[in-house]
Amino acid sequence: MKILIVDDHSVVREGVAALLLSGFAGSCVLEAHDCARGLDIVDEHPDLDIVVLDLGLPGMGGMSAIPEFGRRRPALPVIVLSSSENAHDVKEALALGALGYVPKSASRQTLLDAMEFVLKGHVYVPPFTLLPDTAPVAASEAVEEPAPHLTTRQLEVLKLLSRGLSNKEIGNTLDLSEKTVKVHITSIFRSLHVINRTQAASAARQGNLI
Repeated sequence: MKILIVDDHSVVREGVAALLLSGFAGSCVLEAHDCARGLDIVDEHPDLDIVVLDLGLPGMGGMSAIPEFGRRRPALPVIVLSSSENAHDVKEALALGALGYVPKSASRQTLLDAMEFVLKGHVYVPPFTLLPDTAPVAASEAVEEPAPHLTTRQLEVLKLLSRGLSNKEIGNTLDLSEKTVKVHITSIFRSLHVINRTQAASAARQGNLI
């Protein structure tokens, strides 16, 4: 597995790299000190599997970089690793296309588990967003209106997703690779302004898309 870490603190990059190398045997870890360099690395390495991105970066901030990573490599998952534990930041990052959000206060194992979860095609939402004193990210809040620009294939994927099928099952049904299914699901989430499969299914039903 090839992983890109984008963080302006070398100590953080080195610590995360060491964790990932120990947690994912045989992996390759690339590092960037800002988003500009991170985007260059994405262009230089088409075999990247995942990006671990900080938000508070010099120049282009992490929030601005998330959709740019998605534009350049739609199938490349981005997971945010940030010191912010603000539920609004979580909601914004996921709405922009990140597929996971891990606070830097989390345990080492949490980061590894979140990355594995995202790589399997899911969206990782940190538990603190569901605490009573924070605003949970609910489908009723995230979806204001149905997205009008879903392709025929995306609608097919959305229908199967709403029936509870896994990425592999969707791929087998539509004769698509799991990677292609992930690309479609990522695009569906962005179009519907949702952050997980449950919300996507709810939005699809509310918008009479399925």
